[in-house]
Amino acid sequence: MEITKAEIASAAHASNTAQSASTNTTELRGAEILVKALQAENVKYIWGYPGGAVLHIYDAFYKQDTIQHVLVRHEQAAVHAADGYARATGDVGVALVTSGPGVTNAVTGIATAYMDSIPMVIISGQVPTHAIGLDAFQECDTVGITRPIVKHNFLVKDAKDLADTLKKAFHIARSGRPGPVVVDIPKDVSFKKVPYAGYPTSVEMRSYNPVRKGHGGQIRKALQLLLAAKRPYIYTGGGVLLSNASAELRTLVDMLGYPCTNTLMGLGAYPASDRKFLGMLGMHGTVEANNAMQNCDVLLAVGARFDDRVIGNPKHFAQNERKIIHIDIDPSSISKRVKVDIPIVGDVKDVLNEMITMIKESSTKPDAGALGDWWNTIEGWRKRDCLKYDRSNTEVIKPQYVVETLWNMTKDVDTYITSDVGQHQMWAAQYYRFDEPRRWINSGGLGTMGVGIPYAMGIKLAKPDSEVFCVTGEGSVQMCIQELSTCLQYNTPIKIVALNNRYLGMVRQWQEVEYEGRYSHSYMDALPNFVKLAEAYGHVGMLIERPEDVEPALREARKLKDRTVFMDFRTDPTENVFPMVQAGKGITEMLLGAEDL
Repeated sequence: MEITKAEIASAAHASNTAQSASTNTTELRGAEILVKALQAENVKYIWGYPGGAVLHIYDAFYKQDTIQHVLVRHEQAAVHAADGYARATGDVGVALVTSGPGVTNAVTGIATAYMDSIPMVIISGQVPTHAIGLDAFQECDTVGITRPIVKHNFLVKDAKDLADTLKKAFHIARSGRPGPVVVDIPKDVSFKKVPYAGYPTSVEMRSYNPVRKGHGGQIRKALQLLLAAKRPYIYTGGGVLLSNASAELRTLVDMLGYPCTNTLMGLGAYPASDRKFLGMLGMHGTVEANNAMQNCDVLLAVGARFDDRVIGNPKHFAQNERKIIHIDIDPSSISKRVKVDIPIVGDVKDVLNEMITMIKESSTKPDAGALGDWWNTIEGWRKRDCLKYDRSNTEVIKPQYVVETLWNMTKDVDTYITSDVGQHQMWAAQYYRFDEPRRWINSGGLGTMGVGIPYAMGIKLAKPDSEVFCVTGEGSVQMCIQELSTCLQYNTPIKIVALNNRYLGMVRQWQEVEYEGRYSHSYMDALPNFVKLAEAYGHVGMLIERPEDVEPALREARKLKDRTVFMDFRTDPTENVFPMVQAGKGITEMLLGAEDL
């Protein structure tokens, strides 16, 4: 059989192509491909804890020097620290845990990030592919367990798929409405050698294409409504921070002169020191913020989700007629709890920019007379001074005073405040007046105790020149207190402000209000000596028992720039967080003090 010249040429071309492909690819283990993927994504830090299923991955980390691995003392803290890093920087946080208990320990951290829409990639080890489903040692169904608490998850069964999968994981985590993505890697997949032609430069996913640009017609309609409003109100949530849209929000509010409020997750998006800011709204929000929410005629909701802690009883909220405009990148969040009139699906930053441009081009201006009357009404509510407390008390430390003193001392320097969950969290939100975005780092949606120290560790690595304070309580702080050891090993000198009232304070407050003072298991009888405990971990401990010592203690702690300092403030055990909206009540049905109980 004779071979034609064309066939010879074709065969030669195919041979050359194959040779060039083989010269462009190298053989790497799955674990090495993982490290190359993380380097390509510019990952600087990874928080983790080794175990059998991830030892090949740890071996690959040993052979590189561009990514710093931080060895935590518990997998929950690994995810929290990566989460805190992501919240403060806007970058994707990365954590690494082993199979079985490593994953189940990480679940709380993953769920915390999911509820607050934080961009994260969690890499978990898995038993070898041939052992999956056979109840192997340290096996659990990672994909099944994490499915309800992730934006997406992957089980990688072939090392050839690792690079593509990681590209997709980072893309999904950071785009659209951000969230955590779990990548589960069996041990044999991390060990196997496969050809590696490089990390993908782009990603295409037919089933995942989040909308960024809002619908122009909807934005125009929203603007007409907004400019014609007599009692307008701008309500913003964590979506403004996630979209890095604080500058656009400030421009919009200042152009219109409208009142503005932030949710717990949105604090710092608009400066708390500005008169147009009415304070936080919701269950522990201010009188003026909550009354404006209930009595406005046009509400602009930006990157917020009308959750139960913000609007209270939906039926009560719906009693007053108002038009609602809702901007959110996630269409499933719109009209989920409250029916809205003008939905705008799109990235907050893009939509606000378009709105600002349209306002500049429009000849219509807000009704100055109506707006003046509305501000007069708001100032009337503001005169109630709902955040007043007994500042003259010289006998016992008021927790509000500690936070206020801290704010006064640090308001002019770059400061990050993390908190755990409970009364101290609400006092930090009420009395530390955040003027900049991403400076207030707390667990809003899940309400996870124990996040404070790991959050602070993650932030201090990212922002070594900034001051990082963890405001906590004696209950919350003990949930991840072993991370004081990590703080020492990795030189993250954070300052811990423990408002120690010897109670699980928020539980005690609800028991006082709702359960006739039956304090069931909310008092702590056997607390450690926190000063000695801090010293045992290699840090500085301080006990502060008198109001006059609050300021000197904070001043002394700040001077110790290179040391982690644990300040045990013994605060008034009877103090409650006010204002307070009880469960099932409307947001204007507030308890303002002990006299309302």
